[in-house]
Amino acid sequence: MTGEVCATGEFSRSHPFMKWMTKAWVDKTLAIAAVFPFIYPILKHFSQHWTVGDVLYLAQVLLLVATMITRRTPVRVTSNPLYWLLAFVATYWGLFVLSVSQKGRPLVPGWVVAPIYFFSVFMVFWARLSLGKNIGMLPAQREIVDLGAYRWMRHPIYGSFFILMVAEVLQTYSPRNLVLYSLAVFWFAIKSLVEEEFLRKDPKYEAYMGRVRWRWIPGLV
Repeated sequence: MTGEVCATGEFSRSHPFMKWMTKAWVDKTLAIAAVFPFIYPILKHFSQHWTVGDVLYLAQVLLLVATMITRRTPVRVTSNPLYWLLAFVATYWGLFVLSVSQKGRPLVPGWVVAPIYFFSVFMVFWARLSLGKNIGMLPAQREIVDLGAYRWMRHPIYGSFFILMVAEVLQTYSPRNLVLYSLAVFWFAIKSLVEEEFLRKDPKYEAYMGRVRWRWIPGLV
């Protein structure tokens, strides 16, 4: 989630809740607390079974943990409780999926799915490294990033996640898994729109949206 300091920064200093949320120690505490729920479900899941997609998911989580703990302090954070609820559901939906998903069955040969997995991994690591310390789970204004993956798409991390979900459906299909993965895509698609609605109040982010046409995958959406 990105943004850039502007006149809206004055709002964060005048609103008591925003002033508290933009304290460095509060942000770091929330970041550490946010990654703890990932630990037990992942350990339990991997003790029972795992797939290539699970390993890639774990790698993304480890990168998320590292960047979350060292992230840059925001200048503005949403106070909308519905945005908080959406962020919570979208962020932790993957843990719920790990707990209730089925082994499923492959719909296509492994050699068909492998390039999709590879592209998803490349895209998410490129996006994470491009975003750097500006990561967060709630709609929050930190610093604008318009280089690397963000030069071509506004939400490359979510785009890589969508591609991973396609691979997972093809590799571990079952009616239950299809519903779970489809809902995961839905939550993050809505989260993208919510974040943009929050961030575009900054004229510079509005200009960034004008420069970067594609939201998730260049040339497609």
